[in-house]
Amino acid sequence: MKKLLLGTVALIALGAAPAMAADLAARPYTKAPPVIVALYNWSGFYIGANGGWGTSRKSWDFYTPGLLSEGSHDASGATAGGQIGYNWQVGAWVFGVEAQGNWADFKGSNVSLLGPATNQSKIEAFGLFTGRVGYAWNNALLYAKGGAAVVSDKYSFILPSGAISGTASETRWGAAVGAGFEYGFTPNWSFAVEYDHLFLDKKDVTFTNTAVERIKQDADIVTARINYRWGGPIVAKY
Repeated sequence: MKKLLLGTVALIALGAAPAMAADLAARPYTKAPPVIVALYNWSGFYIGANGGWGTSRKSWDFYTPGLLSEGSHDASGATAGGQIGYNWQVGAWVFGVEAQGNWADFKGSNVSLLGPATNQSKIEAFGLFTGRVGYAWNNALLYAKGGAAVVSDKYSFILPSGAISGTASETRWGAAVGAGFEYGFTPNWSFAVEYDHLFLDKKDVTFTNTAVERIKQDADIVTARINYRWGGPIVAKY
């Protein structure tokens, strides 16, 4: 009797095993969650500050019935100022406009080739009004710019005794081109390094002692910049 019961139990177990395996549902396939890539948004108004160094090459020619060269010098020094602008981002391309105003202390001099007097010049301020176009790799932006430039110049004739024999000042307009690299280290704050060249050509300048000098100049400026932007949120790309 005992053997009969054991056999019956074994048969039931063997018959139930395939049924239990068949009743187990297959594990459902679960799709992996999408990868989210954050895209930095460069669009919006911005305002910032800048500081750096610049130099201007000055060539002086004394204006008589002809032109007599008095030599050249570099006027170099520090600069600091601010900028305000607006960016539009279209895909990876960034377009913008910007106005910049800077105090400057670009000073230099040379002894005139026509006599013992020293020709001295100084750029006291400059402004840039430019358009920008750049290409962005998320929060890194490489850009070029171009537009108008204006500078405020002062000039002096200094005698060997130290006395000033004549002065002049002018506001001169020209063109500007430049390039820079900007990096967004938060959604709204960015840091940039920029180079600009100013084409200021030549102009006849009348001094207080009635002398007339034809002065030709250009300028090279390198600045570090920090900007705060009121722009859209960072865009998520799936």
